[in-house]
Amino acid sequence: MTGRKVQGKRKSGGGALAAADMGKAVGAKSYFRKLEKLQDKLREIQQAYIFSTEAAAIVFEGWDTAGKGGTIRRITTAMDARSVKVWPTASPREYYKERHYLARFWEQLPPNGAISIFDRSWYGRVLVERVEGFATRDEWSRAYREINEFEKMLTDDGTRVVKFFLHITPDEQLRRFEQRLTDPLRRWKLQYEDFRNREKWDEYETAIEDMLEKTSTKYAPWYVIPANDKKYARLEVISRICDRLSAGVDLSPRSLDEQTLTAARKYFDFDL
Repeated sequence: MTGRKVQGKRKSGGGALAAADMGKAVGAKSYFRKLEKLQDKLREIQQAYIFSTEAAAIVFEGWDTAGKGGTIRRITTAMDARSVKVWPTASPREYYKERHYLARFWEQLPPNGAISIFDRSWYGRVLVERVEGFATRDEWSRAYREINEFEKMLTDDGTRVVKFFLHITPDEQLRRFEQRLTDPLRRWKLQYEDFRNREKWDEYETAIEDMLEKTSTKYAPWYVIPANDKKYARLEVISRICDRLSAGVDLSPRSLDEQTLTAARKYFDFDL
């Protein structure tokens, strides 16, 4: 797995997006074999988290049609729905427009033993709000510091923060637009805003590079995932999640309490 971890300052003439190897791909047979193993690992991690004080916030950003939803589904399919929550992030309602932009996300953070997945996130302040003019220059400029401090508070408190940017090329995005447009069952996913955002590709690319450079930290690094091949991207993301969430965690199955064991021995004669 070779999804690039963002670190250091942007080099002249390129950035994290330019450095991504967009030719990465995986065959179907290899994909399903590796996916099954990774999903098994996710189950082990989640079970370990349920009976601990561990918690995790997984953040997904990416271009329109980059495959965030499909990747998230491959993650949650392997998990018990009672301790994982997906938060799709859209425009804030009026209640939150009158408050600090981070306010709504505090309420969506995971409790002990749980995992929260953000399908887009607080990074909207330095992406769509910056590009579309919903935030002033002063507001989005100071947001880099605010977000870093926010994520530092989370990690200091024991919540692991894992962040992914799914990167596709303009040609691949247009191909996926066409697929959605010609498929009646997927056409609903395509909206006018998708085409309007595409017209601002260069502006978004600048904002993305600034975001990656200024908010990739040791405690909450960004991973830029080449996503022209959806199968490769899914494996890369889940592999990274497994590595980050399992580090230093005892994944041994939880032992039954003595009261449960005593009751079970009345019915079963094998060794428990």
